[in-house]
Amino acid sequence: MLTLPEVEALARDAHEGQTDKAGRPYAEHLQAVAEGVRARGGDDDQIAAAWLHDAVEDDALTEAWLAAAALSDRTKAVVLALTKRAGQTPETYAARVLATPGALLVKEADLAHNADPTRLATLDEATRTRLTEKYARMRALLGLATPPERRPGLGHEDA
Repeated sequence: MLTLPEVEALARDAHEGQTDKAGRPYAEHLQAVAEGVRARGGDDDQIAAAWLHDAVEDDALTEAWLAAAALSDRTKAVVLALTKRAGQTPETYAARVLATPGALLVKEADLAHNADPTRLATLDEATRTRLTEKYARMRALLGLATPPERRPGLGHEDA
C-alpha cells in the first residue's frame, strides 16, 4: 500500500502546473483539504482520498490508474464518490457522497477550504457570489450546518 507521503507526492505531481481559480498552485488546495480531514478526525484512508479527491475529475489521473493503485478499497471508493460526472445533478452527486462511507468528511473539508472567506476574497464579486451560493447549496444537500463564520451576523469577530 502507498504511504500517505507517497500519496501526497503522487497527488502533487499529478496536479503539477495546475492552479485554482485564484491562480494559486492547486496542491495548496489538496494540502488544505488533507489537513482539514486530519483536523476533523479523519483516518489515513480519508486523508489519502483528500489528496486525490480531484485527481480523476481533473484528468490528472485516470479511473484505470485509481483501480490499479496500491490504495485501500475505501480510499478508492471515496475518491470515486467525490468525482463529479459530466451532466450530473448536485442532488445525485450529494446522494453518492452520502452513500459512500468516509466520503462526507472529506467533502466537508473540501467545501470548508473552497468557501474560505480569505480564499474567496481574491475572486471577482460575481465569481465569489456564484461559488458561495454553490457551496452553500451543496452543504445543504449534504446536511452540513453552515459554519459559524459564514452565518449572517457572525463574522470572524463574532464567532
